[in-house]
Amino acid sequence: MKKVLIITYYWPPAGGPGVHRWLAFAKYLLENDYQPIVVIPKDPQYPITDDSNLRQIPKGVETLEVPIFEPYAIAGKLSPGSTAKNKKGIIDDAHHQSFVQRSMLYIRGNYFIPDARKFWIKPVVKRIRKYLETNKVSRMITTGPPHSVHLIGKKLKKEFSQIHWLADFRDPWTNISYHDQLKMKTKTRKKHKELEQEVLDSADQLIVTSHQTQQEFQAKTKTPVALITNGFEPTEASTEDALTDNFSLLHIGSLQKGRNPRVLWEVLKELSDKDKKFHEFLEIQLIGSVSDDIRKSIRHYDLRQYTYFNPQISHQEALEMQRRSMILLLIEENSIQKSGIIPAKFFEYLHAKRPIIAIGPENWDVAKLIDETRSGHFFHYQDKSDLKRYIAEAFKKYQKGKLNVRSRNLERFNRRSLTDDLVKLLE
Repeated sequence: MKKVLIITYYWPPAGGPGVHRWLAFAKYLLENDYQPIVVIPKDPQYPITDDSNLRQIPKGVETLEVPIFEPYAIAGKLSPGSTAKNKKGIIDDAHHQSFVQRSMLYIRGNYFIPDARKFWIKPVVKRIRKYLETNKVSRMITTGPPHSVHLIGKKLKKEFSQIHWLADFRDPWTNISYHDQLKMKTKTRKKHKELEQEVLDSADQLIVTSHQTQQEFQAKTKTPVALITNGFEPTEASTEDALTDNFSLLHIGSLQKGRNPRVLWEVLKELSDKDKKFHEFLEIQLIGSVSDDIRKSIRHYDLRQYTYFNPQISHQEALEMQRRSMILLLIEENSIQKSGIIPAKFFEYLHAKRPIIAIGPENWDVAKLIDETRSGHFFHYQDKSDLKRYIAEAFKKYQKGKLNVRSRNLERFNRRSLTDDLVKLLE
């Protein structure tokens, strides 16, 4: 087997889409005569954990654990109440942050460049250097965020030029919205751009997960940029899952302040006031962290009686709920910076084969994919009348037992098929 180094911060028991992407790639690389050597942190401070992911680690995958210094562990002791972080480690709802929390953001933004996992770079380079003394490896993959992982690849590529390096960007780097929360100085932003450019130019191959990020990087570098989206596991769906009795709308994942679909709450309020049956059967399931701002909106529109909050469930439970729900909600911030973000859960939504209602920014890559796959409908934040009409019609179909979706062209998002694309790049 040909050995390939995969350097990633997120690995079980971590939760989140970054884990599932490379768990699947590792499994299917084994089927393609590649031996994954996964380099991971020892005793990291993951924002989200999911022990069920431990059972998904493929047999035959070798791991190298490298100790990591985590500043967030110290930050938690300094500010015990500051635990409401999203998957990027950024505290939600800036207007609720304490002085200590705001100070932490400033320090994080201007002194931990490119991110707070920068202290892992030297130990990993040292460990891999030692590993390469006795092991022949000709291919290496780094996946970020955190983008400090790509700096590990840059250092190793400079030292071992014969290694073919693929840099996988699950999210953009400098063109990412949460950078605005970090109160960065001008020189800090400049440093980020310099580091990003060095990585883009040093890698042999770049991988991105959306069309817009592909276009962004192609304009910045001559390094080839390939698009390999996230996907779904072919064994995850089952036709045996019974649909819920209620007219259930499900959202999986965090709903931060910027992702507040007030237009949706307003529509649901008006329909429930007008239609007694809608009032009787409406159910809203929000799985994941939900900001205070959104909770206030739900109370404002008198939807609390229909709404169920569940801060965290396992990935497998989430997949089951997706297949049982009447409608799947995909909500993104109404920001141009988010138009190139395709949430990983979208592909699991596709495989669940339930109608998707997506609300997000103009020119969102998700809108194009929904149209191509005929998996639901996309709405802008100002599309109240269209959204209301669509939900009212969906409820009529639900009452008749005919609320279904006839999606198409899904096989290209099967993780086994996506791994074939990855193997071509490795070759």
